[in-house]
Amino acid sequence: MSWERDAFGRWLHDLQKLSSLIPDTSIFTISDLEQRALALLNGRRRASRPKTEPAKSIPELSRMPSLDGGSDLKGTPSILGMKHWLDELGHSAASINNLNIIHVAGTKGKGSTCVFIDSILRAHGRRTGYPQKVGLYTSPHLIYPEERIRINFEPLPKDLFTKYIFEVDDLLSRSGPHDFAKRPRYLQLFALLAFHTFISEGVDAAIFETHHGGEYDSTNVIEKPIITAITTLGLDHVKQLGSSIESIAWHKAGIFKSGALAFSAPQETTAAEVLRKRASDKGVSLQFVDPDPSLPANVVQLKPDVQRTNCSVALATVSSFLDQKDNKSRSRLSSSDILQGISQFSWPGRFQLVIDNQFKWFLDSAHNEMSVSIAAEWFLETSKMQTITSPVARILIFSLITDQRDAAAVFERLATSLASSEIQHAIFTTYERDQDSESKNNPQPKILGTPSRDQQVYATIWRRAQPDTSISFEPTIQGALALARKLGENHGSVQTLITGSQHLVGGALSLLQTTETRETGNETEI
Repeated sequence: MSWERDAFGRWLHDLQKLSSLIPDTSIFTISDLEQRALALLNGRRRASRPKTEPAKSIPELSRMPSLDGGSDLKGTPSILGMKHWLDELGHSAASINNLNIIHVAGTKGKGSTCVFIDSILRAHGRRTGYPQKVGLYTSPHLIYPEERIRINFEPLPKDLFTKYIFEVDDLLSRSGPHDFAKRPRYLQLFALLAFHTFISEGVDAAIFETHHGGEYDSTNVIEKPIITAITTLGLDHVKQLGSSIESIAWHKAGIFKSGALAFSAPQETTAAEVLRKRASDKGVSLQFVDPDPSLPANVVQLKPDVQRTNCSVALATVSSFLDQKDNKSRSRLSSSDILQGISQFSWPGRFQLVIDNQFKWFLDSAHNEMSVSIAAEWFLETSKMQTITSPVARILIFSLITDQRDAAAVFERLATSLASSEIQHAIFTTYERDQDSESKNNPQPKILGTPSRDQQVYATIWRRAQPDTSISFEPTIQGALALARKLGENHGSVQTLITGSQHLVGGALSLLQTTETRETGNETEI
């Protein structure tokens, strides 16, 4: 990509300046600098979630109504401090608004919707010249941190990622030393890094996915987005967002801004009513988007059907965005833009199939009750469509380690949804990639010699649902994959579903794709 070559040249030119930001830079390699930059980021992680109520004097909290099943906020809302830190970086509200932002929130599918938006915009840009540069900010990352910040869908190169981390850290440090509580936390720092990168690189449009909220999310510092969009809503992150769909919807609709059109996927009645009320209160025009019947049928990128909904919301969003922003050519979105945008869509770790001879690995980073049932539906449907050679082995690899949701309820839903799957082997593992993993980036327990309490609960649930299945426990993802290969070595076809967490799927993908791969949509051949 030409922007990458130009940016790399600028980075080399700025290396002398960078050395002034880091003591004794001359003794470090570029790899050392990357590690120091990552250490800066990871040093902003909290040791544990806060347990104290936020201060009553925080004016932003006065907006939150009393709702049944309302949120139980602890600590300081993530949006607090963002304007101040952006000022320290030299970025005004106007400079943020000039990024031409599409802001997306939701429970399920917001990442896929953001990528469909990005892909369709890029297809239009190649045909018409606008937009030439599209920024994309999503979270969490699957394998590498720089995946969160992309330009024209390419993750920020490691050298630029390193440079901008040090730039942001230096600018935020100039106002003097601060204690931990007064500096940006991990996700706040990542959002600041994305704003700084997109402004520095001069993107024509930027797509921002919220972290897991809306109203108090650090990305909601955006004052004047061009479009906002809400994907399918459900119960997740209930400790922060509430245990009722009304509370979830209230938080997500916090991204609505006066003057910006809003689109939403179809919602259940109570959620839709809350979205309409918040849109009305803010003077926002809200449109609910049904699945678009003009989308192509039987393409892998739109499987399962939820992807048709995500793509439809993306299509409505892009069409409206271009109507407002593409003032030079007045070129509307064409059918070829749409088809190309869909055909080039790829979102690793989401409904992804990796094929390695007789081994077919079905990966989806589902981690809540709504998403695991969809993952199961996708596995059941897609596995039937594959060419298979008897005998067939079907295997489940699962891990979910969390204090943010009811993990047993999530797995119970998965087990129920897979009732007809004829899975013969279930393997429960951790987030540890391999025996040498130091787990610097993912919170998880040390490698276990015996099954954890959660794993024992999963095994009990699975035995109740599938009593004839063999059950195994593996302390690493590498061990789980190796066991799956061993179990399937005498079978003509092996179909393995890997799900439960982005940490699990990311680790599995990094191991599966260590050899040369070829991608077609969301299918990868090794």
